[in-house]
Amino acid sequence: MKNAKRCAKIRRKTKETQISLRLCIDGSGRSSVGTGIGFFDHMLTAFAKHGLFDLSLAARGDLEVDQHHLVEDVGIALGGAFASALGGKRGIARAGCFAFPMDEALSLVSVDFGGRSALTFDAKFRREFIGGMQSDLVKEFFAGFCQGARCNVCVRLLYDGNDHHKCEGIFKGFARAASGACEARERAGRRLPSTKGLI
Repeated sequence: MKNAKRCAKIRRKTKETQISLRLCIDGSGRSSVGTGIGFFDHMLTAFAKHGLFDLSLAARGDLEVDQHHLVEDVGIALGGAFASALGGKRGIARAGCFAFPMDEALSLVSVDFGGRSALTFDAKFRREFIGGMQSDLVKEFFAGFCQGARCNVCVRLLYDGNDHHKCEGIFKGFARAASGACEARERAGRRLPSTKGLI
């Protein structure tokens, strides 16, 4: 498990979106991201950098209608890539948590790749758009990720602040929490991190 890089390729095509994605969990933070939504690209690039994930993502969607389909589907595809790359999940930490400060804002994010999909999202934004991205779609991205990865994610804003800082802190905290959850635990060997014997 130590030596094999955990990678996955995902292609998702619907009548609304076309997504091509390559993820290496055991990367160095390199990324190439293009979704047509500049601020979303910035958040996904920060996610890759701070999680030390290598991510290549090209996505197109019906942005003339709304950003919703594209943002949600990118979340589903990225979550699916994690599920595929993690495989049987033997020997991993499974859960991770990180509190990320971004200037005056502080975000707490927890992730559990436990096989069940659930999202708790306790953060509000004042502006309708953050750098051109609809702010209410931040939650939809995480809902999509949970669906694709079959994982739990809890997001809580502990200290309020500028909307850009809040959102960026959430994505960076998510990166560090996901990275911790994916880590191989040497003492765990190849054991499954579950008392059920199944994830």
